[in-house]
Amino acid sequence: MSVAVVSSGYCAPTPAAQHRRRSTDASSAAPTPGEDTVGARSGRKARGPLAGLLIAALVSLACAGGGLADPEGERRAPEASPAAPEANTTRADSTTSVAEFEQDVADAQAIAERYWAAQFKASAQRFQPIRRITPYQRAGEVSCGGQPLPRNNAVYCSQGDFIAYDVAWSVGAFRQVGDAFVFYLLGHEYAHGIQVRLGINYTFTIQQELQADCMAGAYLGDSVRSGALTLAEGDLDEFREGVAAVGDDPDQPWFAEGSHGTAEQRTDSFFRGYERSLGACDLG
Repeated sequence: MSVAVVSSGYCAPTPAAQHRRRSTDASSAAPTPGEDTVGARSGRKARGPLAGLLIAALVSLACAGGGLADPEGERRAPEASPAAPEANTTRADSTTSVAEFEQDVADAQAIAERYWAAQFKASAQRFQPIRRITPYQRAGEVSCGGQPLPRNNAVYCSQGDFIAYDVAWSVGAFRQVGDAFVFYLLGHEYAHGIQVRLGINYTFTIQQELQADCMAGAYLGDSVRSGALTLAEGDLDEFREGVAAVGDDPDQPWFAEGSHGTAEQRTDSFFRGYERSLGACDLG
């Protein structure tokens, strides 16, 4: 496979961070029905870490892109200034087509829905999938709570209960980092939707964001352990590179609105969830 990430800036990886195409030779086992095969898929039994939490009804918050909340109670997407991918920069496995990117997005969505449905069921709670995932090409083409979404971003909008992403930026990251970045990206934004469903809201943006990174890691790690997702060589490195690339600048105050965490904080949160599941994500 190859995998994914979120509403933050993206930086070009170093040459050593480029990765390989997932194996398609005869030695690769064909996926069994219900098993996904993108550099990262998994199929682990839910363990019920959501037990005891009250599921909040979807409220008409505005935009929850990265968990930002303005003084008026409306959530908006954080602005990002990612480095634009060079046209000739491609990951080593050469999987660069938009069709492959779209398939990875669809696979990541399907795995996330199955994973969270199982977690909610284990806690005797009803799960409602996020309504839709919407790509956009121009700034302002998609709005959240009346606020146009900027370019070079991916957000979860709680008012409309949808995920939206700049397709040019996302495909550029997919080509530079690998398809694992796509799975992380989708997993992080989907986690924001789960936070809304659980009624989770923190005082500081960074708390919301680091928890979403942990939840994204849990969704991917659990999926790999369960067999729903299969990692190809280099996918773990792609996760690490992708998460680190969207870390805040070193001089960004941790308490500032829109802070997501440093590269080290985001990477630590993601792999804590990846290795230890949702129990490491402070869900209660």
